[in-house]
Amino acid sequence: MRVKVTLACTECKQRNYDTMKNKQNNTERIEMTKYCKFCKRHVLHKETK
Repeated sequence: MRVKVTLACTECKQRNYDTMKNKQNNTERIEMTKYCKFCKRHVLHKETK
C-alpha cells in the first residue's frame, strides 16, 4: 500500500517535497537529504504528518 507523504526541511521547517512510500516496507518515517530553495543548500528533510 503506497501513501503520499510530505517532506519538511529540518532547518527552516518549510514543507518542500511530496513523495510516495510503501507503508508495508517502510513503517518508520523517511529522512532524505534534498535541496531546500529557502535555505539555498542541501539539507536533511524529514517526513511530516
